[in-house]
Amino acid sequence: MATASTGAKADSTGAIAKSRSDKLRRTKTMITQFLTERLVRTQLGINQMRSSIQAQLQSDRGDVPGWVLVVLMTTGLITAIWTIAAPRLSAILTHSLDSMSNIR
Repeated sequence: MATASTGAKADSTGAIAKSRSDKLRRTKTMITQFLTERLVRTQLGINQMRSSIQAQLQSDRGDVPGWVLVVLMTTGLITAIWTIAAPRLSAILTHSLDSMSNIR
């Protein structure tokens, strides 16, 4: 009778080991599927971002009229200020140079 109970224990241990092995295999399969799915989603997201950035770069012509306006306005302001301040700036420069000449 001892051999029958030993055989039953061996069958029980074998069944438990097989059950654990099956659970481990299913877990590995689930993890592999999950990681593969996440990798595919990540790759799709990266491809979508790349496409979006490329589309924006290709369609971006810049704000040329805005820069032209800024340059023209700056030039106009400098010209106006120079026109108004030129006589006074010339007088200051002349006075400074004359005072330097007197130092020698």
